[in-house]
Amino acid sequence: MKHEDEFARAWADPRHTRFEPPPIDVNRLLAERYRTGEPLTFTRAMLWDLEVRKAWRPDIYIPYVVREGSAVTWNATDDLITFDRSSEQRRWMEQDDFGLVLERVHLNPAEQRVTFIGAAELPGPDGTTLRAGTRQPLFHIEHAVGGDEQEPLNLWRIVHLTEEPDERLGQALSRRTYEGWLPGFIEIYIRSALNIELTRLDTA
Repeated sequence: MKHEDEFARAWADPRHTRFEPPPIDVNRLLAERYRTGEPLTFTRAMLWDLEVRKAWRPDIYIPYVVREGSAVTWNATDDLITFDRSSEQRRWMEQDDFGLVLERVHLNPAEQRVTFIGAAELPGPDGTTLRAGTRQPLFHIEHAVGGDEQEPLNLWRIVHLTEEPDERLGQALSRRTYEGWLPGFIEIYIRSALNIELTRLDTA
């Protein structure tokens, strides 16, 4: 599979529901909305390291989306660039309901981009066929790093494979977009991987 080509085809289909929030200037938000236990300039290299970690362990870096202990990866290539992944994830429009999400993952270190292609079914680690939940449309996601080394931008976009654009789904995605804070996975990375204390100023 050419993951990035598959994402591009889905994104270009006018029937599908697309969502792309504005880029997040990590250091600007860090300076405006947080206090850190020591001086921190978040770099592009850090953001890419985070994206790779999150691709492999979504249960650690997006625990507010992925059910604890449910993430499994398999079928990795020798260079660890592509692999398959399953996890129990909250539905976009029904936050109290989880469903099985199957994804084919591709890491692009040269362009610092990760592509997740949703699948209705996949052979699991032992060859048994796994089937994704059917209570929401399949979706593909792209996470990427932009900006300069000292001024990195967090980029992401998602496309749901709907038969026609779904305004309610777009609204649900908008409501879940950070609300002025850093994405939760960046907060987790600073606290756990960098071992730096991080406090939201409004809650200090």
